[in-house]
Amino acid sequence: MAKLIKTPSVIKAAGNKEKIIKEYIGNVNSATSEVSIALMKSPEGWEEPGQTPDFNEYTFVLRGTVRVKTRTDEYNVAEGEAIVTFKGEWVQYSTPYKAGAEYIAICVPAFFSQTVKRDK
Repeated sequence: MAKLIKTPSVIKAAGNKEKIIKEYIGNVNSATSEVSIALMKSPEGWEEPGQTPDFNEYTFVLRGTVRVKTRTDEYNVAEGEAIVTFKGEWVQYSTPYKAGAEYIAICVPAFFSQTVKRDK
């Protein structure tokens, strides 16, 4: 049966500055464990701890630039571009540039705080 999602759940983000996460589909807002889809808005200078998640993450940048670091590479993902990071791969996201960024994050399976495995 179809399920209309009228509003997202706002989720507290990890990182050095306040970031807005609006989960439309996922464990919190729709009790969906197969996938999560969230709209992210992060300010200039935001950075989260590194992580080694148990999910693939598909990131599509709507505005600004998201910096994505892995153990071997660093990517500046600009407006209109996308990046895929894979389960078990260490990754760190940040928005160091002016005006921050707005982007969509899709996690498969869905994001769950116990499966993100953030650095300590």
